[in-house]
Amino acid sequence: MSTFFPDEADLPEDANANAGAPGFTNTPEGFRSGFVSFVGRPNTGKSTLTNALVGEKVAIMADQPETTRRPIRGIVNRADAQVILVDTPGMHRPRTLLGERLNDVVKDTFADVDVIGFTVPADEKIGPGDRFILEQIRRIKPNTPVVGVVTKLDKASRDTVGERLLELHNLLGEESEVVPVSATGGVQTDVLLDVLISQLPEGPRFYPVGDVTDEGVEARIAELIREEALQGLRDELPHSVAVQVDEMVPDPDNPERTMIYAVIYLERPGQQRILEGPGGRRLSGITHRARKQIIELLGRNVYLDLRIKVLKNWQQDPKALGRLGF
Repeated sequence: MSTFFPDEADLPEDANANAGAPGFTNTPEGFRSGFVSFVGRPNTGKSTLTNALVGEKVAIMADQPETTRRPIRGIVNRADAQVILVDTPGMHRPRTLLGERLNDVVKDTFADVDVIGFTVPADEKIGPGDRFILEQIRRIKPNTPVVGVVTKLDKASRDTVGERLLELHNLLGEESEVVPVSATGGVQTDVLLDVLISQLPEGPRFYPVGDVTDEGVEARIAELIREEALQGLRDELPHSVAVQVDEMVPDPDNPERTMIYAVIYLERPGQQRILEGPGGRRLSGITHRARKQIIELLGRNVYLDLRIKVLKNWQQDPKALGRLGF
């Protein structure tokens, strides 16, 4: 049994160091590489952890569960290893066709990974949902190493963290390795990365050293817009939000500006009124905040045209799901 406790106020200087990393194909002896999937219930900090390890925002984050809808690959480059982190949708008992497809995505994803990071939050007891997910992992990938990850270390007392570690050890088995981390505080992310790398096979790089994700630019932009659209939404409305970038072209009047035309899809007209807000102020705020993030991503000025359309009950409609890329 291995547990990695952080020292008090222990903050890693750089969990993502890649100084001196050699070229794409020229790797040193003993170089390790492979795919790691973080799997857990919705809202257990998988996306935040992925971003922290990569050192750059590649996965959107929101307070609502089921924010992640497709596998997001973040790439960590070190001199001795390349780790491809696969942030997956949270597994859950589905209520819609979309939910069923998201669960299928998770199963397909971790069928091809080398190591699984099983995430549970420090501030919540392990329950039936966690056990259901672990059963799925062991059924589909019985021989794949599973590393326990207790997330949100900063949100629980030391005693509570100890309780969670014991619970997770009992669930995974005495020989399991469990690492408590705080992705927001950077606590023990370097330790977790070392543990994950130790479980990877030796092999070449899969991506050039400078890459941080294999997501296309338009897909990343759509996710940034959806992240801002989710702010402040409650009940079922967050699950009804989908975003597509229709067009992305240079501004004919300003070569240093990019014109982006995107659509937010909702399921009912009443949802449109909520998202627009009084006098269109909520939609204006979404556009403003998303534009700032897109400018940071692209490194140049952006004009963002954001519209709302109703696609009735798209979460249950196979054709609509296909149109939206699910």
